[in-house]
Amino acid sequence: MTLPAEPAPSPPLLQATGLAILRGERLVLAGLDLELGRGGALLLTGPNGAGKSTLLRALAGLCPLDAGRLLWNGLDVFADPAAHAGRIAHLGHQDALKPGLTLRENLLLAAALGGGDIAASLDLFGLLALAGLPARLLSAGQRRRAALARVHLLGAPLWLLDEPSLGLDHAALDRLGAVLATHRAAGGLVVAATHVGLPLPDAFVLRLGA
Repeated sequence: MTLPAEPAPSPPLLQATGLAILRGERLVLAGLDLELGRGGALLLTGPNGAGKSTLLRALAGLCPLDAGRLLWNGLDVFADPAAHAGRIAHLGHQDALKPGLTLRENLLLAAALGGGDIAASLDLFGLLALAGLPARLLSAGQRRRAALARVHLLGAPLWLLDEPSLGLDHAALDRLGAVLATHRAAGGLVVAATHVGLPLPDAFVLRLGA
């Protein structure tokens, strides 16, 4: 009797091989390899200047590579940058809220792009009662939660988060953990740069600048 063959393993959804990035004459990243499958999470750690933010920008297709390849589902992301941009939700250090617009108005574009529900995303981060408030009146922690609500609204499979816990208290961090868990359970990927612990159980850890 011939047993059925085991199915061939699918390639990692996100894969980087031999990445190298120069900034001026300084080699920020060299020979870096990583891969993540569906539901995977990666924590980037290391001192300031180690290249964490640069790597996030590279994974978003926003930073040219001096060497190496970046693949999504086996295909080079630079072959179709527009398609890759559509699968990315990138949170930088800046919350990027327009101070004169209400919280709801600040999220309209993300909702249009991702087809998400603004009220539902705000509620996940405990901000629904503040939806009509101008962004200039929000605290630093509230602005960070609003930026995370935008990430959620975009509906992108790959979340690239630079210090997502900045300004968050324990309750807000718990909310973030629940959102991250739901995203991963649906097959989404998370890559986060951090100096502190994040609620990402079973995440791989990549220390840069070691």
